[in-house]
Amino acid sequence: MAAIDPTRGFLKDVKRIVIKVGTAVVTREDGRLALGRLGALCEQIQILNSQGFEVILVSSGAVGAGRQRLRYRKLVHSSFADLQKPQVELDGKACAAVGQNGLMALYDTLFSQLDVTSAQLLVTDNDFRSPEFRKQLTETVDSLLSYKVIPVFNENDAVSTRRAPYEDSSGIFWDNDSLAALLALELKADLLVLLSDVDGLYSGPPSDPQSKLIYTYIKEKLENTITFGDKSRLGRGGMTAKVKAAVYASQAGIPVIITSGFAGDNIVKVLQGQRIGTLFHQDAHTWVSNGELNARDMAVAARESSRRLQAMDVKGRSKILLDIADALEANEKVIVHENEADVAIAQDAGYETSLVSRLALKPGKVSGLAKAIRVLANMEEPIGKVLKRTELSDGFVLDKTSSPLGVLLVIFESRPEALVQIASLAIRTGNGLLLKGGKEAKRSNAILHKIITSVIPEKVGGGLIGLVTSRDEIPELLKLDDVIDLVIPRGSNKLVSQIKSSTKIPVLGHADGICHVYVDKSADMEMAKNIVVDAKTDYPAACNAMETLLVHKELMENGGVNELLIELQTKGVSINGGPRASSVLNLTPAPSFHHEYGSMTCTIEIVDDVHAAIDHIHKHGSAHTDCIVTQDREAADIFLSQVDSAAVFHNASTRFSDGFRFGLGAEVGISTSRIHARGPVGVEGLLTTRWIARGSGQVVDNDKGVVYTHRDLTPINKAAA
Repeated sequence: MAAIDPTRGFLKDVKRIVIKVGTAVVTREDGRLALGRLGALCEQIQILNSQGFEVILVSSGAVGAGRQRLRYRKLVHSSFADLQKPQVELDGKACAAVGQNGLMALYDTLFSQLDVTSAQLLVTDNDFRSPEFRKQLTETVDSLLSYKVIPVFNENDAVSTRRAPYEDSSGIFWDNDSLAALLALELKADLLVLLSDVDGLYSGPPSDPQSKLIYTYIKEKLENTITFGDKSRLGRGGMTAKVKAAVYASQAGIPVIITSGFAGDNIVKVLQGQRIGTLFHQDAHTWVSNGELNARDMAVAARESSRRLQAMDVKGRSKILLDIADALEANEKVIVHENEADVAIAQDAGYETSLVSRLALKPGKVSGLAKAIRVLANMEEPIGKVLKRTELSDGFVLDKTSSPLGVLLVIFESRPEALVQIASLAIRTGNGLLLKGGKEAKRSNAILHKIITSVIPEKVGGGLIGLVTSRDEIPELLKLDDVIDLVIPRGSNKLVSQIKSSTKIPVLGHADGICHVYVDKSADMEMAKNIVVDAKTDYPAACNAMETLLVHKELMENGGVNELLIELQTKGVSINGGPRASSVLNLTPAPSFHHEYGSMTCTIEIVDDVHAAIDHIHKHGSAHTDCIVTQDREAADIFLSQVDSAAVFHNASTRFSDGFRFGLGAEVGISTSRIHARGPVGVEGLLTTRWIARGSGQVVDNDKGVVYTHRDLTPINKAAA
């Protein structure tokens, strides 16, 4: 079974369908009618009819069927002498007249066997020039459909006044593909299905093994790049005509799917939302599955769009963020619906509780994300800020300014809210972005990406934020060190290690979140209990949740440890012990000190003093976030100065290690590396610097004529002039 495509969710609202079946589907190679395929087509239409769909059929094949019959009749009535003469091509209009009769007789027979009634409607190009005809046509079709009758349309080639070449500038339609598109618009259909002899539109001739099936057609990208194969063996236009008709109808608001008519159930599969055939949709450029695009094209598109974003004024970039916040709130119900579907699938698949917890968008999360985005939108403009201004010499000034990094590739697992946070930060900082979320959040990520990109102005381009849907694209993207500037993996230690070993692109991120809370002997125990419980239970699946509780040995003597254990256990926390604690407190031994539970479980260990706590953290921690709870200022200063982690706290929960809580608006991730950004990475972490010099004709000339002053002219919090 083909995968359900989240971009085809609109199909659930489809009621009226126009189905066009081509000559190559209706007839066999020898020109005879393909009874098996026609039977399967009629069976599918009967199923749809019984389900309440209104089905209109446009059928080619009359000319081909008539040609076969007339050849036979001509052969029967020919003398031996006649057969020796050069054979003249049969008159197409005569073929149409003969074939139409037989084609409709067959449809009538097949439908009758299924207890379905069909009706024939023959039209010509000139008919549609009459408003009265169009009105009467609609009324007739509406009446037939109300009786659950299947209207079967065909061009009346027998009396048509047009001759080859059929397509001309004055034609209203020129083949049955364009007729089907015209009828879909005229009769206000919800969907047009064009049945072909191949699975859909390919990037090149279907016979070429290098050609790939295109699941979603993007007119702006593909219309001048696709190489078509030969036209239909019997029909007029082949795939070229189908694509032209599909583009015409889809741009007018009628979604179109081109798929194979050789499969016996493709129409039913299309309406189930399965990812088969090629979809044409007027909004496709905003939510197309980027996995279909070349990895380099995606990265280049992100860079080009980011440069257009940077060229916008400050208010323009802020407005995009405000529009995203509004769009998220307006679509909260559909976001929650898609997320609940992801959660249900994950639970059915037996995923760990911690992953399901990270996956779920809890009540209020969407409004919280919107609020954070508005904070970002109203922040001081980060791009072009003068960080340092120096007068190099008289009349020659050099500015060090903040600048976007370029194109970011962010690979994250589980948390769909990460997509929103990362996209918002990228827009705020003028960066292009490629996103790859975990398969467990596929539907959530798809709808969030669609909503966000739908409000990005056309002058910036939907390529600004690309959603990578296939893992197969990742290796190719990691090779693009010339167009991708930074990779940020958010996930397991295994994921981060794999990324680092697979690319030359700088990598920013953290592997594990082994966070510690050390409760010193001088701690206020009420404060300690509150901090420890919050650090563990506020959001156990978060990377900044406490995984190991370290306690001073004197707390064993004064009962402090028991107070902490009782408080945790009362809140439902399971406790494992390190070697020292498990023997003294009779606890289950911890699997490892370097173990991230991500759940309502933690490890406790007893240490001799603050120095032992620091040594333990350096040996077993992940340099993420660590905390000391103490009233001893000297012990606190030792801990804060010597613990080499990205974030170190005194008397505060590790859960505060977060971009939003730090006032960064949001975060793209937590960095435990020691490159330019460390800890929660917000706006500043996604910026680099540029040097801008303004002179008045200066030249170096071996420094003979330059008098360097190097005077500091740095303004306070002002953007570059």
